[in-house]
Amino acid sequence: MILALTGSSVDGPLFRDVVELAHRAPGPLDGVVTVWSAYGAAAFALLMAVGWWQARRSGPLAGMTALAVPVAVLVAFCADAALKLLVRENRPCHGLPFPTLERCPAPGDWSFPSNHTAVAAAAAVALFFVSRRLGVVASVCALAMAVSRVWVGVHYPHDVLAGALLGGLVSCLVMTVLRRWPRGLAGRLARTRLRPLLVS
Repeated sequence: MILALTGSSVDGPLFRDVVELAHRAPGPLDGVVTVWSAYGAAAFALLMAVGWWQARRSGPLAGMTALAVPVAVLVAFCADAALKLLVRENRPCHGLPFPTLERCPAPGDWSFPSNHTAVAAAAAVALFFVSRRLGVVASVCALAMAVSRVWVGVHYPHDVLAGALLGGLVSCLVMTVLRRWPRGLAGRLARTRLRPLLVS
């Protein structure tokens, strides 16, 4: 186990500035950011579904690539969760004395790196392998997710930066490996009962 990281010593002042800005912001804005922070992951699921639906029109290989996106996201999530257990950084609200928009997670719900940001970045990178347009949309959503996690006070800036880097790199690696399907595999699967998953 790595010694617990004291996150406030890394970028505590920047975190404080963002949280203070959140408290001065209009209530409706804080409400939107809080909802996005908590439930924005659903947008990435929707983008993955749209990517899969569109890819099926381009043939079985494209359909199979789209089906690999959730796999890349899952692997990135697992890598992020494993790193959390190694680093064991406490949430900002456990070490800093000012209130945050979101309720403080229980002790043991570690902060570094950010799961939400890692999943969002992983989805964005993986979707670039399916559609550049969807990848761009997902990237904007991922940036919004990263900012929101600091805004509501549950992560330090370095948590979301690390989550984005980890999620994006793992996703790129997984998609690059999975894209090298054995020649003809997609076509063979398209001739089985799995055809509706691969082609429209």
